[in-house]
Amino acid sequence: MIIREWRGRASPSRAEAYPKHFHDTVVPELRHVAGFVGAHLSRRQLDDKVEFLVLTRWESMSAIRAFAGANIDEAVVEPGAVAALTEFDANVRHYEVVENVLP
Repeated sequence: MIIREWRGRASPSRAEAYPKHFHDTVVPELRHVAGFVGAHLSRRQLDDKVEFLVLTRWESMSAIRAFAGANIDEAVVEPGAVAALTEFDANVRHYEVVENVLP
């Protein structure tokens, strides 16, 4: 399994816009991508911003290529995310899961 990590930041006054976009648009689209396993959306307060951390889980790098295209390190950022965030990572990071612990 591969984890794909991406971060975006929003102003506190717009902090609810990205989670709404993620829930209403991103998740339904991801559910139709072969090899998508799941996702986490987390947030933390920074000094003058709210930072969102998106971790998506994929069966393989091939599944990520089918989703992201040839340049898998380039972030896939939809217009709704661009509108909700003040800044975001242009690139993502990928991690191979070494151990997956479940309850």
